[in-house]
Amino acid sequence: MTRLRDLGLSIGQLPPGPLNAITDVTGVGVGMTTLIAGDGPLVVGQGPIRTGVTVVVPHPGIVEHPVFAGTHTLNGNGEMTGLEWIRESGHLTTPIGITNTHSVGVVRDALVAAEIAARDARSSYWALPVAAETYDGALNDINGMHVRPEHVQAALDVAADGPVPEGGVGGGTGMICHEFKGGTGTASRVVPAGWTVGALVQANHGDREHLMIDGVPVGRELPRSAIPSAWDEEEAVLRAGAGSIIVIVATDAPLLPHQLDRLAQRAGLGIARAGGAGGHSSGDIFLAFSTGNAERLRTYKLEGPSEAVELTMLPDGGITELFWGVIESTEEAIINAMIAAETITGRDGITAHALPHDDLLAIMTRYGRGPS
Repeated sequence: MTRLRDLGLSIGQLPPGPLNAITDVTGVGVGMTTLIAGDGPLVVGQGPIRTGVTVVVPHPGIVEHPVFAGTHTLNGNGEMTGLEWIRESGHLTTPIGITNTHSVGVVRDALVAAEIAARDARSSYWALPVAAETYDGALNDINGMHVRPEHVQAALDVAADGPVPEGGVGGGTGMICHEFKGGTGTASRVVPAGWTVGALVQANHGDREHLMIDGVPVGRELPRSAIPSAWDEEEAVLRAGAGSIIVIVATDAPLLPHQLDRLAQRAGLGIARAGGAGGHSSGDIFLAFSTGNAERLRTYKLEGPSEAVELTMLPDGGITELFWGVIESTEEAIINAMIAAETITGRDGITAHALPHDDLLAIMTRYGRGPS
């Protein structure tokens, strides 16, 4: 797997964490199930299959100890379940699932099943998990709904800290970004105060001509006449679908829900720096959470005393550097998703071409942004 910094390129001014991934935030785990099968013409219910599921576990004790969270929607042509209760309570109480548009329901239900599995099924224990989606129908038999509960459980079973697979893996398997192969990407930043911010994206958005990398108009330098667009190929078969991006932001800074709303909002600026705009048909939905007070919070789903707890909170005067951490990690996560992705051919022979590394390096060098 190749990432932006493996090419000698970088974005932004803040340093990345050791892994340059959302898992640089202590306790955060990521797991994936990738589903690839079949070739040739689309047969609904059979394939070809180019899809999967990604899960983000905020910390190992999330079932009993929720985390504070906040959200923002740049453009709402998409779905992320569970947001109303997060907005109301400020708590994230479950792992997060990310998949394709028509499998978001089964992922949500599988997360419920996983949470109640250890409980008495006759009890009143309940779950409102977060499950998000982007469209992979250009490459995948999306109406075949091939993501099953066991695939979600498999992703939960392997969720761990450490390096995160990127590109066409997990929920990002069938995704397209700025008309190149996209998918799953991640990055992190360590701010001067020592806090870590990490972002994970499922990138399936953007137009070719708007793609920017470190301020360089890469998309204009790689026109469709040189590298075809999978969206054009899909439209030749049937009307093209819509693109979207999901961003999950994690930090160890001790922030309260209203502050995390503000962090989530800044993901849109990272998208914009890479050339995204939150277009009419795009679902650009962001969730930010903090592990800073996790062990102090106890879930309201279990019986227990309603006692006051002491919290820590970063004053608002220290939050701007975290904004920049979100902006830079989101921007780099998008680019990592494209650089890590490999060319893939899906249903009806539609091909999503990888962003060519050699051409990218030549363009960046020509604009004075080449390898240092």
